[in-house]
Amino acid sequence: MNKERKVYTSFHDIPPREYMYFPKGTIEPSKPGKFSSIEIRHLLISITILTLAFSFAIVKLFQNNKFFVTNFEALLYVIPISFLGVITAFFFHEIFHKFMAQKHGLWAEYRMFPQGLILALILGLFTPFIFAAPGAVMFRGGARSYETGKIAMSGPLANIIVAGLTLPIYLFLLFEEPLIGSILGFICFINAFMATFNLLPFGPLDGVKIIRWSATVWVIMLIVSATILVIIYPKIGGILTF
Repeated sequence: MNKERKVYTSFHDIPPREYMYFPKGTIEPSKPGKFSSIEIRHLLISITILTLAFSFAIVKLFQNNKFFVTNFEALLYVIPISFLGVITAFFFHEIFHKFMAQKHGLWAEYRMFPQGLILALILGLFTPFIFAAPGAVMFRGGARSYETGKIAMSGPLANIIVAGLTLPIYLFLLFEEPLIGSILGFICFINAFMATFNLLPFGPLDGVKIIRWSATVWVIMLIVSATILVIIYPKIGGILTF
């Protein structure tokens, strides 16, 4: 008798019924790099909402306006910066999960979590802080523990790579090219924060799954991401100025 295939998620251990359009029945392994139309739609919706949520929150944070955004010129300035941050942090994180799962012969697709996206948008509209739970890459195929660990590792690893590449460039360009330096600084910060947060060994976060596979890998990744975050965090106040 075939064992029932398990479902894993990269960020939220939420039952499949909580996600929209989760396929029913037998699911064949995804071809590497393959995206379904549903998955693309969910990614675009998530990217759009996260970009808006971060844009509103950033403007309120640096304009000391804790409820409504009144500086729409600053908002237009921040939107493309937020978009780059969301693409390099959220999108790369989830896509690395997806590609690693596909590499191991599993079905893997991103599914948004509507309640989490709505919460992020509400927080962005009315507060200067964001807690984003946009969704996760779901995968099927009876993954073994080390495969699950590698899939979990790949998301934070993407963020660490981006943060590690942008940090020295940001420090070099900060005074030479302030605008480009600020953009790279924001990208570095949001990636370092996302990596460190997801590596925490709590609940459904990636850190728990990585520790089950290799505590050594988890410690190294956490030290690297936390170090980058400690370096960039004190500079965040000067990164985005209007």
